[in-house]
Amino acid sequence: MCAIFGIVGDPEAAKLSYLGLHALQHRGQEGAGIISTDGETPYIHRRKGYVGDIFNQNNLQKLKGHMAIGHTRYSTTGGNTLANLQPLWMKSGLGWISLAHNGNLVNAESLTLELEKQGSLFQSTNDTEVIIHLMARSGKPDIQSALISALSKVSGAYSLLLMTEKEMIVVRDPRGFRPLIMGKLREATVFASESTAFDLMGAKYIREVEPGEMIRIALNRPDKMESHFPLKPEAAKRCIFEYVYFARPDSNLYGKNVHEVRKGLGRQLAAEHPAPGADIVIPIPDSGVPGAIGFSEASEIPFDMGIIRSHYIGRTFIEPQQSIRDFGVKLKLRPVKECVDGKSVVVVDDSLVRGTTSKKLIQHLREAGAKSVHMRITAPPTKHPCFYGIDTPTKKELVASSQSTEEIRKFIGADTLGYLSLAGLIEASSSANNQSFCHACFSGDYPTAII
Repeated sequence: MCAIFGIVGDPEAAKLSYLGLHALQHRGQEGAGIISTDGETPYIHRRKGYVGDIFNQNNLQKLKGHMAIGHTRYSTTGGNTLANLQPLWMKSGLGWISLAHNGNLVNAESLTLELEKQGSLFQSTNDTEVIIHLMARSGKPDIQSALISALSKVSGAYSLLLMTEKEMIVVRDPRGFRPLIMGKLREATVFASESTAFDLMGAKYIREVEPGEMIRIALNRPDKMESHFPLKPEAAKRCIFEYVYFARPDSNLYGKNVHEVRKGLGRQLAAEHPAPGADIVIPIPDSGVPGAIGFSEASEIPFDMGIIRSHYIGRTFIEPQQSIRDFGVKLKLRPVKECVDGKSVVVVDDSLVRGTTSKKLIQHLREAGAKSVHMRITAPPTKHPCFYGIDTPTKKELVASSQSTEEIRKFIGADTLGYLSLAGLIEASSSANNQSFCHACFSGDYPTAII
């Protein structure tokens, strides 16, 4: 996933970047960084951990200047090491370059091998550095043409913020896989992965950075924007899983409020897989809450918070080790006995990836006295890994890739199990054209060749 934030034209650029990253912390918790400039010198602070622990008044004051970019890391390529933290910074014949990237390059491995044969020395193991090396070897006379040359060689997802001492260049891949938006804060121009970052600081949302668009803003003219489309056009393929899980509910994404879309998924799910005779609808918090509200509204089955989540445990889906994930269920999610005892319960969640969390949670619900448990998922079965910036497991770890819905139902121990259909997901996401979304994790229809 990851999050990026950038600002041009404000004397408190670093502090505002900190606020933006704080609002986007849900998109990556492994580490974060901010690089600012006063028009000459780059000022850098990157660390592993949470945004609120990494930055303080003292180190933010050292990040001088009116322009800054920031990044929160969630590793999809490369390990969780300090060298892989972004924004990346390197010297080149074109001057110093800093780069923050959300997405994943599907041909990064082959490009890395080719660049190493040519003599490039990589400081990290993430795919973002490939872009910098391609720029350095492009032979182009300026930053913009070098970036265009580099991006013409890569394939996959990239929302990029590139900063030099004089300007910021913003670019989104031609398919628009990962979100990127633009706004205004007083005289400054701001960019972020999600609109919730703007809300925190009072910035005004302007629009999405369009797929394939490149924007240039000079530090000495933050009110003047240059926009063009230098990359080969492709059919838009915005990630639909952002609606299902990743984006914050208070964000507006692809022109729609995420919370309202997720309620719509729940309403559609109730129409496709009703649960007649159920006594209560409960969500798996937090991401299952909007869908459960929608399911309750459409089915007229009462809604209640029958499962309580500890907010001091990280997202189960993101935990890298199966042993931690299994142990974490009891730590993270606990049924409310008085809410479920003796009742037929509909449990709504946003996705079912491996199935181990659902299996243990259903067991806990039965121990708490639930008479029956009907599992409902506000997305289709996740059958395929994502190669565009989401760290989904390999195909063999995805339970739906090898088991039918009935087999999964038996595995998790539910009385019934219902997934939202792909057509229903697209319809509830307010798009009549499924080609506008990337849904490869559900359909296996990858928009690019996977190298």
